[in-house]
Amino acid sequence: MSRSRAGQAVPVQLPEETRSVVKAAGLIGVATFSSRILGFIRDMVMARLFGATPAADAFFVAYRVPNLLRELFAEGSMSSAFIPVFTEYQTLKSKQDAWELASAVFTTLLTIVTGITLLGVLASPVIVWILAPGFHGDPAKLDMTTLLTRIMFPYLLFISLAALAMGILNSMRAFAAPAFSPVFFNLFIIGCMLFLSPALPEPILGVAIGVVAGGAAQFAMQLPGLKLRGMLFGFRLEPGHPGVRRIGILMLPSLLGLSVTQINITVSTILASFFPGGPTYLFYGMRLIQFPLGIFGVALATAILPTLSAQAAKGVMDELAATVGFGIRMILFIILPAMLGLILLRVPLVHLFFEHGSFTHADTIATATAVLCYAMGLWAFAGLRIIVAAFYSLQDTRTPAISAAVAVVGNIVLSVLLMAPLGASGLALATALAAMLNGGILVVMLTRRLGGVDWRSIGRSSLRAAVACVPLIGVCLWVAGVEIWNRPGDWVLKSAMVGLAVAISASGYAGMQAMFGSEELQLVWGMVQRKLGRLFRR
Repeated sequence: MSRSRAGQAVPVQLPEETRSVVKAAGLIGVATFSSRILGFIRDMVMARLFGATPAADAFFVAYRVPNLLRELFAEGSMSSAFIPVFTEYQTLKSKQDAWELASAVFTTLLTIVTGITLLGVLASPVIVWILAPGFHGDPAKLDMTTLLTRIMFPYLLFISLAALAMGILNSMRAFAAPAFSPVFFNLFIIGCMLFLSPALPEPILGVAIGVVAGGAAQFAMQLPGLKLRGMLFGFRLEPGHPGVRRIGILMLPSLLGLSVTQINITVSTILASFFPGGPTYLFYGMRLIQFPLGIFGVALATAILPTLSAQAAKGVMDELAATVGFGIRMILFIILPAMLGLILLRVPLVHLFFEHGSFTHADTIATATAVLCYAMGLWAFAGLRIIVAAFYSLQDTRTPAISAAVAVVGNIVLSVLLMAPLGASGLALATALAAMLNGGILVVMLTRRLGGVDWRSIGRSSLRAAVACVPLIGVCLWVAGVEIWNRPGDWVLKSAMVGLAVAISASGYAGMQAMFGSEELQLVWGMVQRKLGRLFRR
């Protein structure tokens, strides 16, 4: 907040691009919140039905394969390589040129990913043998993992096309349909678990079928938005199209760059197969981490990439550096309290969400320990989204790839060192430390590339956030220390306690930020006021 000569506080005037980024991030955050809530319901149903059983371990290892490839070929490298080039076509060329590029990319992607999917189905036994060395002594578990992998491989095709549709719509500042599409993914899985699984001889197969059906629904629901904007792609087999070639060149190094977290998690999954229940504990632990990461970190990175790409295309590096600094400040403003909340309330949250049916209290403690280790790196996971988006907006995928390679090696070394004393949780800690290493390297390189980012403002914002978390720490420590979390039942009381803790913590944090005159809080609150004002005027 700035001050007039009379000493009165006046609102901070922020550029229109900054306001549009926050508005888009808010929309994506609301949609992601809806999806995450359904995702938690999905995970609760999954935990209740399958717990940390061999069937659950088999599913989570099998799901790791298409999920990793999704990051590599869809939501990771393809989207990040496509959006800057497509935005440049929109900014500097005609709408027809942009449509031809989109159609050429669609046809090329469809051809390549179909081939990868067919190859993956055929090679599933080999893939599972490599990914789950801990299953080698259990042929039944190994066979089930192979079958689940084969069933879920087509998910890669649908989610890749959905990511392309998302890239086009986001580049055109249309965020609603792509952001809400994961809701349908979760609905299909929940429906299949509840209604299809009981009718199958192996109930876990119903979950795999739901994954594929949900991926198809994610793609289908974005098609009307493309048609409305005249961007419903057609078939144009032009692998030599200049834009396609540029996207391909950008994709090659970014196959590693943006997907380093998924690669590290996959390494953890491979090593976790040596621990009974290990893959399940890591999956549910990361699910809690992905809740704030998806709602705030991914939402802001998704919203900011088109703006960064447009600024890079125009060559306005000062504006790009300012947008990066703003993005990092907003990430830390949200993620720091979320990180502390997850660390302090890890046992109550895991107990409340997952300790039902086949999921035991011992599973809760193991999963909560994984949450603790992952949460230590939450700020790095979220910050990486912004930093890597900045490099990709500059069409530099080489630097993130080199940094990611260093981080992957670091993760493997740390995993081997930490898994012996800490078990599966050591693998989670290694993933968090690798993200910190990756982020540190990229921050140094980006600062050199842009000629400087306003780290002083970022430092002040981080210090305000840390001090403002004091009320949150006190409330969460009190709630986590209550004995109620060591016994079953009383679910209404437990839900009320967690909900009240979150509400009081958020209010205390916002109040402290308001006392400090936080620009980030002022901006968010201004957006909320304008939104409420429009609603009441209707």
